[in-house]
Amino acid sequence: MTTGHRITVEQGTEHVRVVHGGQVLAESTRPLLLHETGLPVRYYLPVEDVRVDLLTASDTSTHCPFKGDASYWSLPDTPDLVWAYPDPKPEVAEIKDHFCFYEVETVAAG
Repeated sequence: MTTGHRITVEQGTEHVRVVHGGQVLAESTRPLLLHETGLPVRYYLPVEDVRVDLLTASDTSTHCPFKGDASYWSLPDTPDLVWAYPDPKPEVAEIKDHFCFYEVETVAAG
């Protein structure tokens, strides 16, 4: 890790939902919260809680020196809306089989 750069992953208990164009793409009560220096908290949702049937694999891939190589998925009108690390680095192994979206809403209890 680069000096001063830190990543932690913790099990969250929030009820989170991803909605795009009025359609629920994901909903989970068991997100992983990834905290990374200089970035907002990211919610990684278990694949079982994501409507993967609505997503199409993208040709896009990126490399993060801290997490590994990311793959992306799209909706017909929104490219690269979601990403995952199919083979993450050992330091963040928990995020394997989890999807991350740019915009996640927290659902209020009640």
